[in-house]
Amino acid sequence: MSAAALAVVVVVVFFLALYLLQRYGDLRRQQRMVLLGTLLSWYLCFLIVFILPLDVSTTIYNIPKVCEEPWSYIPDGILPVFWRVVYWTSQFLTWLLLPFMQSYARSGAFSRVGRIKTALIENAIYYGTYLLIFISLLIYVAAHPQWQLSWRQLQTIGITAANTWGLFLLVLLLGYGLVEIPRSYWLLSSYDYLLAKTYFKAAKVATEKASAEENLADVMEEVAGVHEAIRFNHGLRKCVDTIIGKCPAEYQEELVRNAESSRGEQNVLPTKGGLFKLHKKVISAVQRQGQTLVKWSILLEQAFHLEDVAKSQSSPLRHFTHSFPSEQNHGWVRRFIYTPTVEWYWECVCRQGFYRLLAVLLCLLSAAVVWSECTFFSTHPVLSLFAVFVQMAEKHHNYICIEMACFVSILFLCFCVYSTVFRIRVFNYYYLVPHHQTDAYSLQFSGMLFCRLTPPLCLNFLGLIHMDSAISHQDRIQTSYTSIMGSMSVLYFISDGFYIYYPMLVLLLCFATYYSLGSRCLNLLGFHQYITDDHLTSDLVDEGREHIRRERRKRQKAEDGENQRWAWRDRYGAQEGAGRSRAGYTEINDDQSSPVTETKNSVITFRRDGEEEDEQHRSLLRDHYSDEGSPNRRSTGGRYLSLSPSRAGIFDDV
Repeated sequence: MSAAALAVVVVVVFFLALYLLQRYGDLRRQQRMVLLGTLLSWYLCFLIVFILPLDVSTTIYNIPKVCEEPWSYIPDGILPVFWRVVYWTSQFLTWLLLPFMQSYARSGAFSRVGRIKTALIENAIYYGTYLLIFISLLIYVAAHPQWQLSWRQLQTIGITAANTWGLFLLVLLLGYGLVEIPRSYWLLSSYDYLLAKTYFKAAKVATEKASAEENLADVMEEVAGVHEAIRFNHGLRKCVDTIIGKCPAEYQEELVRNAESSRGEQNVLPTKGGLFKLHKKVISAVQRQGQTLVKWSILLEQAFHLEDVAKSQSSPLRHFTHSFPSEQNHGWVRRFIYTPTVEWYWECVCRQGFYRLLAVLLCLLSAAVVWSECTFFSTHPVLSLFAVFVQMAEKHHNYICIEMACFVSILFLCFCVYSTVFRIRVFNYYYLVPHHQTDAYSLQFSGMLFCRLTPPLCLNFLGLIHMDSAISHQDRIQTSYTSIMGSMSVLYFISDGFYIYYPMLVLLLCFATYYSLGSRCLNLLGFHQYITDDHLTSDLVDEGREHIRRERRKRQKAEDGENQRWAWRDRYGAQEGAGRSRAGYTEINDDQSSPVTETKNSVITFRRDGEEEDEQHRSLLRDHYSDEGSPNRRSTGGRYLSLSPSRAGIFDDV
């Protein structure tokens, strides 16, 4: 096979990273450099994870070289070069390029020079912190006269400093994931728990949604003031136009109308620095509102589905019924494979047992990881379970079993760590939101975390299987990945102390996660978490249930209105002539110049283009129940309804 296995993995991992970026990022609207930096960081980290098992099997084959060559054997000289390129590129991204691009993307400056200047200032302290750590380790090594510093040793010190920082965070995330992931899959089998937690989230997201809308309205008021104060002949007008271009379409139209109707009141002229801050606030407010709208839409679909499951379980018919069948995807998979009967058997019969079995398997893997983390330093006898499996397969020269054991082990470790990275939220600064709603800062921050967590995670895994001689103290051939890391014997207090004893803290973190100590502390600080035995949680569940009921009634009215509308079209669509009103229905003139007819055409365009469902239902309700009026009428929400054809907005691909 030569290097064919390596080439296949390289291609497959690229499409995996591209899929994740397409799910969380916006490939059409976000900056190309942001997307490229995030894609490259994710891609390189995933490459390390998927190719390391091949490195292990190749290394084991090179020890005796008396057996049959493994199918995935990689010729000598390829992996060392490959690891150097992958590792140093990822380190350049995480320590230099991505932090700079983060500040560049969040800057409110209107020119590239201004953004670069802001990014350099913000990263001065950031870079200084890591430089201080490196200098401290350098002084420690220089204080020992028996050590002669060389370029190779300087590289080792830098790698050790980066891995030490990553190991601190790695153990925290791993301790949380080892408990929370099996528990979450066990709880997925309980519909009552899922429905109650969905109600709880709905109450929180409804509050976030209202706060985001209020914040956006306040920011738009500031934009309106600046728009009226700075006229078109002013030197800062170009900056104002850039800010207005970042506003939602309905606010842009309202700003134009207000500017036309204003009498030229004199407002205080803002400074250029004030416009920088306002530009940054507009970007943040618009992004936050979009994220809350997406989360709200996802929660509604989850709540409706769980309520439908509860109704189907109590129904004597073995047929899954959706509350809103018009919103379901009627593709060939749902028509021929995932039929309502199959869906009923999955949701009401098989799902509970499947998730509980999966939770038990994940729990066993978590127990094996915790045991191995606490005993991997023992080589006589070998106590680490992962080392036992690999050494048993090594005795029989079963390279496929070696690769499968390594792949399953490291994939589970990465799943525990990476899933936590995707789930954690640091206020409104870092939060990965699906459906293309993750901002540039969060995308790049996740890339930085992956690049910093993956190398120490892989070294920790090699220690678990006793393939790292710096920890196991065994005289054997090193993997190509370990060879580029250098010998950790340069820093004995790290190789013989920190790398061995610090991972044992994962046991304490697992206990803390099992008893939800972190969630209880956050709850005491005012960050409400779902805790079953808490009174505040019960109140939020009741509040969320009422929100879901209200939204269900709105959507049901929209569904009924749409059915009546299409029934009316089927009955009277062929008739032409002047509009007239008779007992209970109104016949609309087919004149294309009519504002109401244009509105209907716009609604049809929304349906055919696959726009977001909530906007579709609101448009249908307004069209069905409204009378003929002026184009500048207001909706109940206080915003003008546009009668122009649908246009692309920043949330269209939700």
